Amino acid sequence: MADHRRVDTIYADFSLDTREAYRAFLTAHARVLAPLEAAVAPAQPRQPLLAQDLAALGAALPAPLPQPDARSDGALWGIRYALEGSRLGGAMLARQVGDGLPRAYLSAAHDKGEWVAFQRALDSAATEGGEGWLEDAVQGARAAFALFAQAGEAERTAIRA
Repeated sequence: MADHRRVDTIYADFSLDTREAYRAFLTAHARVLAPLEAAVAPAQPRQPLLAQDLAALGAALPAPLPQPDARSDGALWGIRYALEGSRLGGAMLARQVGDGLPRAYLSAAHDKGEWVAFQRALDSAATEGGEGWLEDAVQGARAAFALFAQAGEAERTAIRA
């Protein structure tokens, strides 16, 4: 998915081993995580962990971006997919965080079997979703990726200035 690759490209510019760039990375995520978690109410929200890491870096939670307009079940599952994928990627990124920097947010990895269970639940929801469900799910995921891209671009620009 091109939207996912775009987000990966944007966030690859952030150095996770320097305090300033890592704070910008977390700030971008915080602007997105709040509206996305509000939309889908995950069982294991990561916003408190993100707030904890930002506080340890001397930063407050930033103003969140607007919540995406996702009313259908498919769209909400698309957002969940983006959030759970972010959690999966975060576990890999946690290894790049510099010594002495907080990593509660990125270290909030899936427990064993949790990602597979999510995929099964997603497949089941898709099977039961009926006509238009898959298209809605793709749109939900794209909306989530667009928010991640918007926040990442803004913070990337700020640290380059």
